Amino acid sequence: METVADFKEIIDLIKANGGEAFKRCYQCGLCDTVCPWNRVRTFSMRKIVRQATFGLTDIESEDIWRCTTCGRCPQQCPRDVKQIESGVSLRRIATEYGVFPTSVRPIRTISASLVGEGNPLSEERKNRAKWAEGLSVKTFSEGMEILYFPGCYLSYDPRLKKVARATANILTSAGVDFGILGSKENCCGESIRKTGDEELFKRLARENIKTFIDNGVKKILVSSPHCYHTFKNEYTEFMVNFEVVHISQYLFDLINEGRLELNKEYGKKVTYHDPCYLGRHNGIYDEPREVLKKIPGLELKEMPDSLKDSLCCGGGGGRIWMETPKGERFSDLRVEQAIGVGAEVLVTSCPYCITNLEDSRLNLEDGEVIDIKDITEIIQEAI
Repeated sequence: METVADFKEIIDLIKANGGEAFKRCYQCGLCDTVCPWNRVRTFSMRKIVRQATFGLTDIESEDIWRCTTCGRCPQQCPRDVKQIESGVSLRRIATEYGVFPTSVRPIRTISASLVGEGNPLSEERKNRAKWAEGLSVKTFSEGMEILYFPGCYLSYDPRLKKVARATANILTSAGVDFGILGSKENCCGESIRKTGDEELFKRLARENIKTFIDNGVKKILVSSPHCYHTFKNEYTEFMVNFEVVHISQYLFDLINEGRLELNKEYGKKVTYHDPCYLGRHNGIYDEPREVLKKIPGLELKEMPDSLKDSLCCGGGGGRIWMETPKGERFSDLRVEQAIGVGAEVLVTSCPYCITNLEDSRLNLEDGEVIDIKDITEIIQEAI
């Protein structure tokens, strides 16, 4: 910073944001043991906690931006240090002072796009519903069974538009009375909040909440675990409570209720990757597996590091927008694990996971032996 006074102010903020959580840490190191970063490079969450306790954190360091908020260290911590909340508080300070290392600077462009167009991909808001062209998808109106909220990546990314279209086709086949809000939607705001921009998160959240209320939305179906987590667990901070369902849960219900029949053979070996924000953060492990088991001919195989110990893809905590050098990508390890168990298809249920896993598949020497699919794409082939 420019002056000693500025630096002292930052130190005071770090100490204030650290609070009792930092003080509870007794440096056992379990957070470092389970952190996926230590599979690809040297990294210490324990060091960040210790530095923050004493106000010594270098906010220009890339280390405070490495956490993917995967949830592994809070899961193991015997002292409830709340590493994710503590780390995000440090990012808020860095964001407030505009201090970003080179790999994190794309967040500035992301923020501008979120403010201007309601999405992080620098796409025009008016095109948000274009993914549904040619399908019998209606605009949501009050009284419909459910609002389908595809999210930003499924609305704009060419690969992930296929997931949105597969979802719409499944809902139509099951006779679900659903609609979308298209250009009225904003990004849910989860990832920008994890990068430390609390004010932008609140702005996006309030606009979405107003839109939902104005349109009579009661029940929301989402494809992204990040949208699921935010609508279900974080929008409640604004004194609202919508019923939120992830597509993997909804598919499970549709099949069990007899509304969706799976008649076609899918004779492939499949493995399932648990997204962090679906599994560890929200406890949804069984429904996607049970859905896959219902598909005729499908052989489900488990990878190492599955269920509560699932290996993070590397896209959480806003890192989907940050630069990760080759050789440090968790998704590379995950694709290799899937190939290692003999899977022909690696299935997941998160747009960030698909994005990272597809990138890894394309860049690995033996990546062509496996496909990356969303669970809805598999179901679409089976109905």
